[in-house]
Amino acid sequence: MTAAPPPNPSSSPRRRARRGSGDQLRGKILAAAKNLLAETGRADAMSIRAVADLVGVTPPSIYLHFADKDALVQAVVADLFGELGERLGGDIPGEAPLDKLCRQGTAYIMFALEAPEHYRLATMSASTEIGKVDLVLQTTAYEHFHRTVSECMDAGIFAKGDPTPVVLDLWAAGHGIASLLIAKPFLPWGDVTEAADRVMRATAMGLSISEYLGADATPADFVAWRASLPPR
Repeated sequence: MTAAPPPNPSSSPRRRARRGSGDQLRGKILAAAKNLLAETGRADAMSIRAVADLVGVTPPSIYLHFADKDALVQAVVADLFGELGERLGGDIPGEAPLDKLCRQGTAYIMFALEAPEHYRLATMSASTEIGKVDLVLQTTAYEHFHRTVSECMDAGIFAKGDPTPVVLDLWAAGHGIASLLIAKPFLPWGDVTEAADRVMRATAMGLSISEYLGADATPADFVAWRASLPPR
């Protein structure tokens, strides 16, 4: 009696991945990469193999979701700034536009302090082209700041026009204090939340006064204007 030929592997039914398992693995990969970046503080110290070991998969499994390590690093940072965008997106009923702007600026700074290595990677690495991280900044956190500055313009706090220069000025101030709080935590800042809020309020109100005095106003003009105010 002739034995039956073995089944053709190509004709055997393939086992389908469980629905959502790919997304779950991608999430685990991102979480592991975040942990490694936080622990090492350097993107160059994070390897695909180290991430795979943490997740419990082989390196080729990582490449099914990310083309290379750079793509993984950018995905991690984009994910973090997506979280920041969610924080900045909430509204408080009855909140004045300027109060909202200062609150968002302080939230940005505190987010940087919570994830300093990720923040450093996202904002202090040289970039010559718009990448995924830059796009996320423009569509989430940046967009929220842009909208709030527009609300301040409608309220007469800033002169009406393109909100972008004001947003970038505020961002520069927020980034500056965030970077210093991360790099020089031993300086006598006092309460860091109060320090962050103080810088954002001073910047926002200073921009408003500067616009009121005019683009060509000098420090002497400011001193004269200040002297004209009634004493407190």
